[in-house]
Amino acid sequence: AKPGAVLASNTSSLKLGDIAANFKDPSRLVGIHFFNPVPQMMLVEVVHAERTNPEHVKNALAFVRQIDKLPLPVKDSPGFLVNRVLGPYMQNAFRLMDEGMKPETIDAAMEAFGMPMGPIELADTVGLDICLHAGKQLAKKDADGAEPEAPAVLLNKVALGHLGRKSGQGIYRWEKGKPVKGQPGTATPDTMHALLQPYLEETQAVLAEGIVPDAELIDAGLIFGTGFAPFRGGPLHYLSEQKKK
Repeated sequence: AKPGAVLASNTSSLKLGDIAANFKDPSRLVGIHFFNPVPQMMLVEVVHAERTNPEHVKNALAFVRQIDKLPLPVKDSPGFLVNRVLGPYMQNAFRLMDEGMKPETIDAAMEAFGMPMGPIELADTVGLDICLHAGKQLAKKDADGAEPEAPAVLLNKVALGHLGRKSGQGIYRWEKGKPVKGQPGTATPDTMHALLQPYLEETQAVLAEGIVPDAELIDAGLIFGTGFAPFRGGPLHYLSEQKKK
């Protein structure tokens, strides 16, 4: 790249600071993180690290607007906003499967809450191998510094090559681009709460850490980036409404 050119990365979970560690001029690196499927997904995370030139961030935000997408400025941190919140939510869904909950029940509970798609169908759509890799990247170490073991169902499926929609078999069998599902169990409010808890906790942590310092921007980002039930106003709005009850 010519001197002074802006370098942009589409990384979803690697820190910009780590990528730029060996750059002569780390101020030139900015994150412009698109989501799949790109034509349908409006949100684009524009990531700035500690040493990113603010002028480059401004230009990146303008570029995203120019291509008719919705730019969300985020601070450099593992998973940024969307994947940081989605990761624990999806891993938690797999752990509930490990404990015996049917995938159909998990998905039905979140669809009843207002999500366009449940976390297990979403994982199959993204690819279970990608979910496994992202889960490892974003896993929080315990007090002894050890990383938690990945959910057994996820490890087993990936080992078998059952990667989801792209291989025709994941947690569900896929036919003509659609998952073949059995009957779900009853989606109780307790099930919804158990599934949503990590999602809501991570959203609060993003605000507290100033990754995105504005609650309304976080809510908008998670509605557009994860499909959080729009009529609920976003996760932080939803939490504030729950506290009033």
